[in-house]
Amino acid sequence: MNDRGNIIESVEELTEAVCIPVEAYISPEYARAEQDLLWRKVWLQAGRVEDLPEVGSFITFDVMDDSILVVRTDANTLQAYHNVCPHRGRKLVDTPAGKRNAAGRKPGFVCAYHGWRFDLDGENTHIPHQEDWQGALSGCDGLVKVKTDTWGGWVWINMDPDSESLQEFLAPIPEMLDPFELQNMRVRWRKWGIFDCNWKVALEAFNETYHVATTHPEFNKFGEFRGWAKAQGKHSHIGYEAPKDVDENQKGKLRLGTGDARISTAEMQEFTWEKANTNTTQTLVDAARRLKDELPEGTPPGEVLQHWLKSARETDEARGVVWPTVDPSHVGKTGTAWQVFPNFQIGHAVNNMLCYSARPYKGDPDKCIFEGAVYELFPAGEEPQTEWEYSEATEEAWCYVLSQDFSNMAAVQQGMKSLGFMGPRPNPYMERSTANLHRNLAKYMGEGAPRKIQ
Repeated sequence: MNDRGNIIESVEELTEAVCIPVEAYISPEYARAEQDLLWRKVWLQAGRVEDLPEVGSFITFDVMDDSILVVRTDANTLQAYHNVCPHRGRKLVDTPAGKRNAAGRKPGFVCAYHGWRFDLDGENTHIPHQEDWQGALSGCDGLVKVKTDTWGGWVWINMDPDSESLQEFLAPIPEMLDPFELQNMRVRWRKWGIFDCNWKVALEAFNETYHVATTHPEFNKFGEFRGWAKAQGKHSHIGYEAPKDVDENQKGKLRLGTGDARISTAEMQEFTWEKANTNTTQTLVDAARRLKDELPEGTPPGEVLQHWLKSARETDEARGVVWPTVDPSHVGKTGTAWQVFPNFQIGHAVNNMLCYSARPYKGDPDKCIFEGAVYELFPAGEEPQTEWEYSEATEEAWCYVLSQDFSNMAAVQQGMKSLGFMGPRPNPYMERSTANLHRNLAKYMGEGAPRKIQ
């Protein structure tokens, strides 16, 4: 295992069986090193553009010791700053107790310690008794800017002034997901919590389909959920294998049930809506319920799929919700979800999406801040106004299906510390996303690369 020749460095090598060093999950030293080597070097999703609707709107985003302040400076510009006064280091904007982040609207920012003032462009506008410094503060009295950009309706920040551009960092994700017009979706619900596992354990609970048959056995009656995972440079994506006789939409999120597809699809949609509260919409559920009355028994699955999607699309259009048109072959290529390195997942569809993110909690390798948000297309003016809701990792807070995923997290984190555990051995086909995550982490961290199993 110590032979450097066994280290996986290329995407092509990920087709082989590998073992991942366990230190990336449980080592306090590794967790501390992530701050400088990882989090301060990569593009991070910090919020939605619609959370900053007016000039002066702001949100904060925290990761380990760093707090970032994102501000709308004018109608067309967002800018991020380190959320710290350059005078004595006090945070400019505090996060209210029990909240995920601070949010609001201000004409500028005032340090609560000594009253230094800053405008929306980060320029210092007032220092009490400024003459005492005898001019020595020139050039170092404003807020420190953080690189800021947008894509997909999200605000992205990068603390490294010398980093690559957001488009370079995200490639090929924009090319693959832009047809889904993710920027037009709005949050239906969003929740966050402090979970008892490393942030990687939390994300890896969702970046593969290998777990579905065991962790979510109720879905087995609707078909086989065998899926693939593919590495795409820094990132990866997953999808389902499409049955014969059905177009490549079946590699995506909107899937048919087996048997009489008219009946089983409705049952699966109802179960998903009631027990997961995500990955579908009320329109899709209602259209699936109508299938048994609108189509004769024996209708081929491919025709059931096309009728279901056409019916739901027309119903939505009648209420002012227009889905983007995405060719089925492209849907198949994109799969069900993209893992954006290092800590964000986009589970996309033409009319809804489910997104997860996770990041460290106070540098503790055994804890993380976990977030989930469900998005949907809404008629103009009818978008819900949602806030982040603190939610424990329970069925009551998150619904039944997600609680099944959560049930593995703390148990995995504890099991990682066992003397008998030598490190994760992900499925080379279905869990390739996990191996690719650690392949890329190692490039930033200088350790922890997956190794071939021999």
